[in-house]
Amino acid sequence: MNRLQQKYTETVKPSLIKEFEYTSPMQAPKVVKVIINMGVGDSIVNSKLLDEAVEEMTEISGQKPVITKAKKSIANFKLREGMPIGCKVTIRGERMYEFLDKLFNISLPRVRDFHGVSSTAFDGRGNYTLGVKEQLIFPEINFDKVAKVRGMDVVIVTTAQSNKEAYALLKELGMPFEK
Repeated sequence: MNRLQQKYTETVKPSLIKEFEYTSPMQAPKVVKVIINMGVGDSIVNSKLLDEAVEEMTEISGQKPVITKAKKSIANFKLREGMPIGCKVTIRGERMYEFLDKLFNISLPRVRDFHGVSSTAFDGRGNYTLGVKEQLIFPEINFDKVAKVRGMDVVIVTTAQSNKEAYALLKELGMPFEK
């Protein structure tokens, strides 16, 4: 069992049950999955950039990403429907907890001028979206081999019913929210 998973079962879950006065332990919110998405708009010109993005995301998540394709054609961007323009990966279970542990404790504190993540990026249904400006904050990425600095979106999907519950869950797990 992972360190963060153990923390959830031993301390986080009981404190959430106590705080929100749940009648059943199954009502306590938990993290279901983490989705990492990276848009590579430059892949229209150079398809090698997409391969690099896929490789980097595989290193970060420990899982091979799916290549996303354009849904619509946009003439101004020279984009045709069905062209590969990014990649995404959904991680669950043990790998998800490992990724979150690494994100909270190693990667986010490496961001320059980091004062914590926004506490308003919840969607109203208990999910949290975080934008990362550069993939270099992850320890697996070798600084010298990076051709282009790319950002990515990290979506943390929980079973929480409200923003308040999701905030309490992520705060307990160690998410570095701004003061």
